[in-house]
Amino acid sequence: MMRLMDYLHWQDVTVASLNFYKAIGIESLMVHLPERMGDGQDHTDELTNMRKFVEDQGLELFVYHAHQLPRDNIIHGRPGRDEQIDNWIKVLRAIGASGVSTTTTTFYAISHFRTGSTYGRGGISYSSFNYEKHLKDPPPNDPELAISEERLWENLEYFLRRVVPVAEEVGVRIAFHPDDPPIPEPLGGAARIMVSIENFQRVFDLVPSDAYGMLFCQGCVAEMGEDVLQAIRAVGERGKIIFVHFRNIRGGPYDFEEVFLDEGDMDMVAAMKVYRDVGFDGPIMMDHTPGVPSDPSGMGSRSYSNGYIKALIQAVCR
Repeated sequence: MMRLMDYLHWQDVTVASLNFYKAIGIESLMVHLPERMGDGQDHTDELTNMRKFVEDQGLELFVYHAHQLPRDNIIHGRPGRDEQIDNWIKVLRAIGASGVSTTTTTFYAISHFRTGSTYGRGGISYSSFNYEKHLKDPPPNDPELAISEERLWENLEYFLRRVVPVAEEVGVRIAFHPDDPPIPEPLGGAARIMVSIENFQRVFDLVPSDAYGMLFCQGCVAEMGEDVLQAIRAVGERGKIIFVHFRNIRGGPYDFEEVFLDEGDMDMVAAMKVYRDVGFDGPIMMDHTPGVPSDPSGMGSRSYSNGYIKALIQAVCR
């Protein structure tokens, strides 16, 4: 059965934080790995101890998020990429040995882009992107980060051919998150390839294997301009949805706001039903939530979003 997941950074995993999550109905956890774990050392004991600590508090540790592990040379195909891949593989082996089944990462040459907040009900702030504003006041280009689409595809395949056999061996699945915003135009001087369902199907075919798939970020898929329900079917029927970022947006690829689950353009009930219908039985989690002025910690908006998702899971799976 689909289950509710949330995340914590490594240093924030405490008895208090886990008890809070249990209290609001969280069942699974994603923990962000610190950058230091990409140092080439064996961190199996630390990862195992973390899993046991989480399980002792009554939660499943489903995924270790690896986006902070150094991967710039891998993505850009620069000298030093083989060392970074070797270090990545050591972490992958440690994750498997720790008893955790999943890791996740991104493959973008430059990070996410936004153009400032917009505002909604009760003064809440939305993370937003407007392409015209971006063009009028773009961030400075870094020539060292410029890369072509062709080169990104080559570097992704180079990476997959080395890590996928290890992932198969140790029983860990790798989930790739889309670029955000997922538009085909270069941003900051760098091309972007994880920007459409068609491109993700190409990613899956580079090294055919069940050991990797998609972190199906529903918000990003909507930002692609895709039919979200058709996209869930297309990826889900291939068994490539590893877990879900369940969020809603208002707008389209070149002008959107990340809004609360109940106020966006997507039919979230219909989406949850399609996950069920394609046989997806993994974790579903909130992703970005609007900022509430009277809730500086964000725990109120987080609890609201989690409660919404929990209710939908129960409604469609009963």
